[in-house]
Amino acid sequence: MSGAPAPVAEVSINGIAVDAAGFPSPAAAAVRELLRQRAVASADITDGADAGDVDAAIERLLEREVRTPEPTEAECRQYYQANPQRFLCGELVMVRHILFQLTPGMAVNTLRARAEHILRELLKTPERFEALARECSNCPSAQHGGNLGQMQRGEAVPEFEKVVFEGAWTGIARQLVKTRFGFHIVAVDHRVAGRPVPFEDAREAIAERLRDSVQRRALEQYVRVLAGRAEVRGVDLAAAPTPLVQ
Repeated sequence: MSGAPAPVAEVSINGIAVDAAGFPSPAAAAVRELLRQRAVASADITDGADAGDVDAAIERLLEREVRTPEPTEAECRQYYQANPQRFLCGELVMVRHILFQLTPGMAVNTLRARAEHILRELLKTPERFEALARECSNCPSAQHGGNLGQMQRGEAVPEFEKVVFEGAWTGIARQLVKTRFGFHIVAVDHRVAGRPVPFEDAREAIAERLRDSVQRRALEQYVRVLAGRAEVRGVDLAAAPTPLVQ
């Protein structure tokens, strides 16, 4: 068998090759080309326009063709009542962690296995947390035994906050926390309960969250409809699991 890498399939939309350089993924580049072609067909722009004009034309196109309703008072109240933990003022946790950082080229399973081994050791001997943080953690907090100090909502990535602010537990979490940075062993030493934020003070933030969610789903659906009418090669836009339009 040859050790040469498999050729990368060319991405094209309606026979026009897509250059993914400068885009986060081939799918993102393909979506932009799909929207550019729609803007040309809708006379928002002419073929061959420069990048700035294309971006402006796509923005006009989406404003015209993707309409999203404003969240109602009832929808905002329903969200507020269903997510009371999101609307607390003054909620604090004292957190320590050990980060096993995921870097390019690193085997994820190997890193996970090492983190799980250290976690098992700490669940048996929690008094070793500080020493093992200094020895193993890839976070600058390692020099402080993994201590992150006081943390409020909004100060860490969502997947980390979901664990540390969920429930009333303290001690070492029995499962690893996976984030974009790698695997974390997390310990919560102390909690300070928050006070509920009145609905009236939270309403605008709730409306913005609901508006963004609805708009994102509408944009995804719009792109999938366009993709279904186009000849798309080299990328599966319909099956993309992440938002297609940023």
